[in-house]
This record gives sequence, C-alpha cells and structure tokens, in this order.
Amino acid sequence: MKQWRILLLTLTSLAFFCASAGAEERLKMSTTTSTQDSGLLKVLLPPFEKKNNCQVDVIAVGTGQSLKLGEAGDVDVVFVHARKLEDKFIADGFGVNRRDVMYNDFVIIGPKDDPAGIARAKTAAEALQMIAAKGATFVSRGDKSGTHIKEKDLWQAAGIAPKGGWYVEAGQGMGPVITMATERRGYTLTDRGTYNAFKGKKTDLTVLFQGEKGLFNPYGVIAVNPRKHPHVKYDLAMKFIEYVTGPEGQKIIAGYKAYGEPVFFIYGKK
Repeated sequence: MKQWRILLLTLTSLAFFCASAGAEERLKMSTTTSTQDSGLLKVLLPPFEKKNNCQVDVIAVGTGQSLKLGEAGDVDVVFVHARKLEDKFIADGFGVNRRDVMYNDFVIIGPKDDPAGIARAKTAAEALQMIAAKGATFVSRGDKSGTHIKEKDLWQAAGIAPKGGWYVEAGQGMGPVITMATERRGYTLTDRGTYNAFKGKKTDLTVLFQGEKGLFNPYGVIAVNPRKHPHVKYDLAMKFIEYVTGPEGQKIIAGYKAYGEPVFFIYGKK
C-alpha cells in the first residue's frame, strides 16, 4: 500500500512538472495604438509566439501611457514612438536596451474639398494656422500619445494655443480619431500607417499635407529594467527585441501592406 502511495505521488509530481514545462510563457507588452490599429501586430506577433512557445499580451494605448505602464513594472517591454519620452524613460532607469525598429511619417488629413485650403501650405505649422483661421474642425488625440506630442509641437511652432468649438480633444486612439474626424468632416494629424490601414473602406479623408522633415516618425522597442522591477520577464523581452530588429521581424515589417500601401519602413530600406 505504501509503495502504491509513493508511486502515485511520483506520477502526480511528474505530471505537474510536464504540464508546467509545457505551459506557455506570457510576455506583457505596452504599445502605441498605431501598431495595433494598422494591423501590423496581427502578422508580426504569431511567428514569435510560435517560436518561443509564448503569448504576447498587448496593451495598446498612447505612448505616454505605454511608458507609464513600463515605469510601474506592469509590462515587460514597450514598443512606442516618442523619442524624447523614450530617452527620459531610459535616463530615469526604467528601461534598457532601446533599439530602433521602423519608421513612417505623420501626415495631416482632411476632407477632399479642403475647406481651410491647407494643401497650399508650405509647412505643417502654416497648415495648422490656416485651420485655426478658418475655424475648421480639428480632432486631436488629446491622450499624451506620440502623435499628440507631435501635434502639440506643431501648434507651438504655429504660435497657436488651440481652443474653441472647432478644436476637439478626443482622448482616443488613432483609429477612433480618424473615424471621428471623418464623421465631423474635419482635419487631424495621423501616422501614415494607421491612415493607410483606414483609407478607402473606413475613411474618405485624404492626405493634404505631408513630406516635411519634422514629421518623421520613428518607433523604438525597450525592455523594462529588471533592476527596477525584478519580476519582469527580461530574457523573453530581449528575445522579442532581437526578433523585431532581426532579419525575420524586419522582413515581416517591410512586407506588410494595407490596401496595397506600405505601412512602415525599416532602416536602410524604403
């Protein structure tokens, strides 16, 4: 009887060990809404998850909130696009091993009839001045995201503190903001990736201003510092960083298109 109990205990322990060994790890990642709304994560994450027998739990919010989650140790890795905030995140000791991943650019979109006439503008600041002068609807992210930070920089360059009924602060991600601007026949600043994923079927707004050097939009990936938060899955986070910046991840990013249009570009290739 005693031998049977020992055998049963041994088999139970072995079953538990095997189940634990085969269990999926979970990597918590905070990221900007553009990586999700553009559809990129749907094609980028599955190969990594399969290769590493893990699941990536994505929290898609603005860059500011994404970094706050990293500061609190609520995620293992952040994938964002606001270089000044990223540098501060690292300088404050919350992040390590930042790598460049990809880039696109910001564009100002609006109705085809362009009531503020911004297609004639020579700079993004001038385009915003024209929108304000006309009192044309402008929908802002208003969420401390990378896009919102860029927008505030542009308003400052324009010498305008936007306010009034024409200026709408949505407090939403990029996809909902494009939808809101479409419904209100207004303008907004968007990353090109999300716009390309929405144009045609989800919005009829068109790009009215683009190409200025200051509208460059780089994305970076950062591991949360295990010295600040010992519980984070640093090793798995580094595997993800190596993946998205390595040949396999870069090939997927470069090849991803929405409605036949590139969404993001990798460094050294356009």
